Amino acid sequence: MDPNRSNRRGFLRQTAALAGVAAGAGWAVKGQSAHAQHVHGEPPRRGARYRVDHMTHYTPLQDYAGIITPAPLHFMQQHSSEFPEIDPQQHRLTIHGMVDRPLSFSMADLKQLPSVSRIHFLECHGNSSPAIHGSDDPILGLPVQFIHGMTSCSEWSGVLLSVLLNEAGVQAKASWLVSEGGDAGKFTHTLPLAKAMEDVIVAYGQNGEPLRVEQGYPIRLVVPGWEAPSSVKYVKHIKVVDQPYMTWNESMNHSVSRPDLGGKARWYHFQFGPKSVITRPSAGLNIPGRGYVQITGLAWSGAGTVTKVEVSTDGGRSWKEAKRHAPVLPKAHTRFTFDWAWDGQEAVIQSRCTDEAGEVQPSLAELTKHWGMDAADWKKNPLPRAIHFNAIQPWKIARDGSISDVLFA
Repeated sequence: MDPNRSNRRGFLRQTAALAGVAAGAGWAVKGQSAHAQHVHGEPPRRGARYRVDHMTHYTPLQDYAGIITPAPLHFMQQHSSEFPEIDPQQHRLTIHGMVDRPLSFSMADLKQLPSVSRIHFLECHGNSSPAIHGSDDPILGLPVQFIHGMTSCSEWSGVLLSVLLNEAGVQAKASWLVSEGGDAGKFTHTLPLAKAMEDVIVAYGQNGEPLRVEQGYPIRLVVPGWEAPSSVKYVKHIKVVDQPYMTWNESMNHSVSRPDLGGKARWYHFQFGPKSVITRPSAGLNIPGRGYVQITGLAWSGAGTVTKVEVSTDGGRSWKEAKRHAPVLPKAHTRFTFDWAWDGQEAVIQSRCTDEAGEVQPSLAELTKHWGMDAADWKKNPLPRAIHFNAIQPWKIARDGSISDVLFA
């Protein structure tokens, strides 16, 4: 073996190890590994079972540029305590139910079909919810990663679900799909047929590489613009039906009682509304001193493209348009920046966005009014499991440059 090459390899190993220590040293990219069996973001060894101690991993929104989330940093929401050990050579996707020709696709079959690669965000329906903000302690000190970090944006590669459904021959009276994962809990979710025929991807690739196990290896659904539970991981069965099945994950685990519905629960939450957040400067970070500050963040909407982003540096009294950076894509994160000169005085910064449907991101008062509540009452008795929470996020900058979350202050 070439000793120089060997030394280079050793140096790279040492550098990688030191980088991992540095990344885990602060809150920005805190290590959240599940014991030694599985390190989040690292591909697993074949033939082993991996326990998951942390069901949720958050994307460090404050630490990366552009709109593509590196695959190891993509948020994860796991619904069982172990990752499934799936052999891609044996794994099959079955489409059955109200179809003329029930079909079973191997991984090789899927990769022989016409492929697409599209950039889309995924977001947990509980991202940014009041419980994460710590509404009983408005200045909790959590960084943006742990408040808004259950969203990520990737390039997903695979085959359109509509191609598979057309091959199977969907019957005229069919209107819904029931998708089931190959994990131990058999995570199940229903999806309207119309959406499935529009833009849903059966994905086997993420950012130019095969899916990682925490992202649904070997295949998953990607349902653009809709809440992430619809994007079933490890997808194994898709049954075509004529009504929603109201599975446990929808009727019990993902439903929320709403005051505007007379205390009844809304079972189906699909498309995300317009949402944005300033990622730098943001809670947990610090501005070193007065002068130039580039405000940057992300905006997105399940309705399509983000057509405008505005920033306020005076707590919402006035707004100025921010710069949106290309690419500006439908149902994807959009990067924005805003140049600001901080005078060293206390300030509250926040962003709001408008999507192609003309919908504007709401303030907390506007959102609570829509839900049949008063903002003051919400602060006293918030809905702990509020989902699709897209209220404008204010960050307070103190004179010493420290930043805190003041949404519920």
